[in-house]
Amino acid sequence: MKIKNCSVWSWGLTSFLLFFIAINPAHAESKLSAGDTAWILTSTALVLFMTLPGLALFYGGLVRSRNVLSVLMHCFAIACLASVAWLVVVYSLAFSDGGGLNSYIGGLSKAFLTGVTTESLSGSIPETVFFMFQMTFAIITPALIVGAFPERIKFSAVLLFSMIWLVVVYAPACHWVWGGGWLSDLGVMDFAGGIVVHVTAGVSALVLAVVLGRRRGFPSDIRPPHNPGMTVAGACMLWVGWFGFNAGSALAADGNAGMAMVVTHISAAVASLTWAFIEWIKFGKPSVVGIVTGTIAGLASITPASGFVGPIGAVVIGLVAGFVCQWFATWIRTTCKIDDSLDVFAVHGVGGIIGTLLVAVFASESFGGLGLAEGATIGSQMLVQITGIVTVAILSGIATWIIAKIVLGLTGLRVSEEEEIDGLDISAHGERGYDLS
Repeated sequence: MKIKNCSVWSWGLTSFLLFFIAINPAHAESKLSAGDTAWILTSTALVLFMTLPGLALFYGGLVRSRNVLSVLMHCFAIACLASVAWLVVVYSLAFSDGGGLNSYIGGLSKAFLTGVTTESLSGSIPETVFFMFQMTFAIITPALIVGAFPERIKFSAVLLFSMIWLVVVYAPACHWVWGGGWLSDLGVMDFAGGIVVHVTAGVSALVLAVVLGRRRGFPSDIRPPHNPGMTVAGACMLWVGWFGFNAGSALAADGNAGMAMVVTHISAAVASLTWAFIEWIKFGKPSVVGIVTGTIAGLASITPASGFVGPIGAVVIGLVAGFVCQWFATWIRTTCKIDDSLDVFAVHGVGGIIGTLLVAVFASESFGGLGLAEGATIGSQMLVQITGIVTVAILSGIATWIIAKIVLGLTGLRVSEEEEIDGLDISAHGERGYDLS
């Protein structure tokens, strides 16, 4: 009888504890996951690897030899600057509670990581790890803009513009989508940065290219990339690092991360082949620069959709990205006569828009996706996605124009004609990328 009563008592206590956990999800979610933490630590390193050295080498190979060091310097310096800005204020503006203004911007409660300790958690990972992971996104986003202005911009202008841009453009956009802002409440789908990273960088790059003006001799006297091999090496690093970018955005080592990795790879492969095939038809020869540019277009396009779509969606997104991004690259250069030197808007801006729109379609279970939010339809979700794209594009465009004018007044934007002829490696940094003596 005593044993029976003990069993009943144990069963009752166990049931009560399980019920308590069930009705207190916050309690259940507050537990640190070593597996999730390890994966996000790895993803953080992979995303930083995308900028340094991946993006730096990708861009460096595309410019003329007398400007290769300046591009590497831009990427490296922005990585340093963005890291400090992220610690000081940008992380807090993006991911803290903004009180009455929380729909639009965060507060300053986490400036300098105030209140964040080794015991602080963000979901199932330490908040310090989340801080570092998100920092790598803040690093690569302004670094992407470097492709719009090589060979003709002052180094001081790069630093000043990037610092202001992170506060005025990136922090609000990040908060709106990922930090609990109004676009998040609206239900916008942006898994890893189609809007936050690629739309902001792409639109800003286009505006800055217009304000800065064309390079000498554009478009008739612009030489081809000086080192395609360097560009390919950088593209390979970007492709590998992008697994951390997209699969890491699941913030967990789970099946969702696994599917994000699958669709990321497939989209990149399809877009690469599509871009190369188009060149083959148009010019009779597929170029190595073309195929890796297609890779980046496919990666950028799948980014917002990576946590929501399946393989079918990845194939279609990659195919569309290869065609559309290539067309835009040619149109902006030849028809619009805008010197977006390394096609930042065409590849990243247009790519981010493609993925952000198509996720509304291919996230549907009928197309092999993981499903839309409860009550959402393809049509309703498409309207939400368009709203996100348009509002962030407007913010990026207007703010970039204003920031560029401010920088123009403070430090100037463009180097002198003599400095441009000599190349920025010598005129801005006193070094040469290659010593052939």
